[in-house]
Amino acid sequence: MAAALYIYYRVQDNILPIRQQTETLLAEIEKTTGIKGRLLQRRDDTQTWMEVYEAVADADALQQALQRALTTQPLLAALSRHEEWFVPLA
Repeated sequence: MAAALYIYYRVQDNILPIRQQTETLLAEIEKTTGIKGRLLQRRDDTQTWMEVYEAVADADALQQALQRALTTQPLLAALSRHEEWFVPLA
């Protein structure tokens, strides 16, 4: 069953470098897993960002890819990232 991963976090300083690192991370995840992630910001709070990864068939593989990719993105890795996994209703 395919799942969706939502990772949200707040950015306050270094917004441009964090955005660049996030875009690099998204590209790396797509390259290694084939999953094209998206970056969103909260409508009423532009400092709350969310990465969205949908149609995830192998959650463990995605989490491992994210951990590897974060090792080269120190500003992004330093943020308090909150993960939420969702699956279709049974």
